[in-house]
Amino acid sequence: MTAVRLSQKHAGAYYTPDAVVAALVSWAVRRDGDRLLDPSCGDGRFLVEHPNSVGIEQDPLSAHTAIERAPGALVHEGDFFQWAEATGERFECAAGNPPFIRYHTFKGVVRARAQAFCAAQGAAFSGLTSSWAPFLVATAALLKPGGRMAFVVPAEIGHAPYASPLIEYLVAHFKHVQIVAVREKLFPGLSEDCWLLYTDGFGGTTDHIKFTVCDRFEGATRPPRQAEKVMLGEWRDIWNRRLRPYLLPAAIRNAYRSIADDTDSHRLSSFASVGIGYVSGDNSFFHLRPSEAARWKIPAAYLHSTVRTGRVLAQRPITPSTVAAWHKADDPVLLLRLQRGQELTASVRRYLDSSAGQEARLGYKCRNREPWYAVPDVQIPDFMMSYMAGRNASLVKNSAGVTCTNTVHSVRVRDRALAEKLLPNWGSPIAQLSCELEGHPLGGGMLKLEPREAGRLLFASPALAKRAEAVAFDEGVSIMRRWRHYAD
Repeated sequence: MTAVRLSQKHAGAYYTPDAVVAALVSWAVRRDGDRLLDPSCGDGRFLVEHPNSVGIEQDPLSAHTAIERAPGALVHEGDFFQWAEATGERFECAAGNPPFIRYHTFKGVVRARAQAFCAAQGAAFSGLTSSWAPFLVATAALLKPGGRMAFVVPAEIGHAPYASPLIEYLVAHFKHVQIVAVREKLFPGLSEDCWLLYTDGFGGTTDHIKFTVCDRFEGATRPPRQAEKVMLGEWRDIWNRRLRPYLLPAAIRNAYRSIADDTDSHRLSSFASVGIGYVSGDNSFFHLRPSEAARWKIPAAYLHSTVRTGRVLAQRPITPSTVAAWHKADDPVLLLRLQRGQELTASVRRYLDSSAGQEARLGYKCRNREPWYAVPDVQIPDFMMSYMAGRNASLVKNSAGVTCTNTVHSVRVRDRALAEKLLPNWGSPIAQLSCELEGHPLGGGMLKLEPREAGRLLFASPALAKRAEAVAFDEGVSIMRRWRHYAD
């Protein structure tokens, strides 16, 4: 059978710079007789550094390259988790760069096998887990007592919810766990940031994580000596199982924590609900320009002005004048809002039966709802918040009663008195820092806030917010922006 190479993106294969490879292997291997495992060996660059190695690679052509580059190593072609289930071999050490395949591609039999293997080791991963985390748990399970690992890991280890079962597993099975955050990209061509993970003393446990912050990778043969001791209780209870806050100096982090602990401070979820807007199923069909609506003679009663993208959100309310400007520009901001059982005019029916309508009804979302043209979950939020942001996230009052798509957050206030007291502090440094700490970098300098992250945004009382201006929260915001590579 002819070997077919998997696409680089599909396989999660982005090969590690030689200096990083040499540093990781030189730390992991203590003696010539140490047996080294690379669970996703790619073209064999880790195996080359230590002949007494075993590598597993799913891509046939990459496996063949690894065999040629590292003739002294043993290379297995196939699925790592299937091999891990069957092998009786155990290793003194492991090193590598596990494949970073997101959950929507990491699926089917391979994901089920990976999850089952990790669950047997005591690490329960959700269906939203990317591939690299199960790879590390399965690799650790193949170590001998006292064994160690040195791996490149995505910076998502610092914030992704699916990474917390991995960290919990590591601290429960290793005597030493150190994570090195590297600001400058290890892979300049990728939007994804990468950090380094070192674990030692398999079979032991630890009550803390060593966390090192550095601007750039230095090709040392040992992990950096300078490291902050992150106690597990603090990581779990104070910082919501996130390491990103430890990118900040302790003084700024502790000042933020003191405000968060104050009884006059509140998280957004304590007085408002955060969700996403509607999913139309076919944006080009369901969103009309005013000129199109006029041409099709669709009555205003069937149309509702909407925010289609976070790019239109500024740091000011959406007013009737704002909407009038959208209409004057003839932007596609009119949602065709039809209800189940609603009587439709002849003009609306003609639009539904147009060629665009015939095509729209075949889309996945449309064909799986009844009737296909009734867009569900259309809300009129009190405020809208940007889902993705550059410099600052936006939170704007919806004074015009418009709706919004799922590209922005729909914020509905439950406690209006508390909202009126706290929301005016949105532009304060403490609120901006909260966005940086509770959100996460998306790539390209962007900041992303998932609904659960937005719900954790911290709002200080006016008195606390004013007192906080004396603290270097502006510096904290600048630091976090540098870490997500946002350039002013």
